[in-house]
Amino acid sequence: MKNKQQMKNFSNEHKRYLKRLKKEKTIVITSQILILVLFFTLWELLASLKVIDAFFVSSPSRIVTTLVSLFSSGEIWRHIGITFYETMLGFVLATLLGTLIAIALWWSERLRRILDPYIVVLNSLPKIALGPILILWIGSGVKSIVAMCILICIILTIINMLNSFLNCDKNKINLMKSMHANKFQIFWKLVLPNSISGFIAVLKINVGMSFVGSIMGEYISSNAGLGYLIVYGGQILKMDLVMTSILILCVLAGGMYALVCLIEKKINKIN
Repeated sequence: MKNKQQMKNFSNEHKRYLKRLKKEKTIVITSQILILVLFFTLWELLASLKVIDAFFVSSPSRIVTTLVSLFSSGEIWRHIGITFYETMLGFVLATLLGTLIAIALWWSERLRRILDPYIVVLNSLPKIALGPILILWIGSGVKSIVAMCILICIILTIINMLNSFLNCDKNKINLMKSMHANKFQIFWKLVLPNSISGFIAVLKINVGMSFVGSIMGEYISSNAGLGYLIVYGGQILKMDLVMTSILILCVLAGGMYALVCLIEKKINKIN
C-alpha cells in the first residue's frame, strides 16, 4: 500500500515536472517569435517613417517584393542550389578529413607534437588571404570555393575533435589496458563513444563556418551563388537584393543547424 502511494506521488510529481518543461519550452519559442516579429515590424516602421533610409538598409516589404520577383523568375533557385552544394560539400569533406586527422594525431603522440605548432599557425592565419593562391592553384569556380570552405572548417574540426579524444577518462583507458585491450579497441570501444558530444558540437560549429567559407569563396571567385548576389547587389547599390540574399542564407543555415540538432536528439535517444 505504501509503495503504491509512493508510485502515485512520484507520478504526479513527474507530471508536474513535464508540465513545467512544456511551459518553459512554450515561453522560449513564443519569445523567440515575438523578438523576430518585433524586429521586422520596427524595421519596417522606421523605414516607412524615413527615420532610416530604405535605399541603404532596405525594408521587410521591399525584401518580400524582391523575394517574390526572384522566385517568380526561377533565377534564385540556381543561386541557392550552387551555394548549398558548395557549403554541403565543404562541410562534409572538412568534417570527415578533420576527424581522420584528429584520430591520427591522437594515435601518435610524436606526430601530434610535430604538427602542433603548424596547426596553431594555420588556425590563426586569416584564410581569406589564401584566396588568390587557391585560384592560381586550383582555378576559379566551385573547386576553389569548396577548398576555401574546407580550409576554414578543417582546423577547427581537428582541434575540437582532438581535444575530445584527449579528454577521455585516463582511468578508464588504463583499465582497458590492464585488460590487454589494444589501441584500436580502446579507441573504438571507449574514446570514440566518449567523443560523440564533441563531434555534435563540431557539426554545429561547422554549419556556420562552412557557410562563411562558401560565401567568402564566392566573394573572391564566382559568377553565381548567394555570395555573388550579395557582391553584385552591393556593386549596383541594390540593397534589397543584398538583404534578401542574406535572409535566404539565414534560413539555409538555420535549416542545417536544425538538422544537426535532430541528429543529436536521435543519438541521445539511442544512448
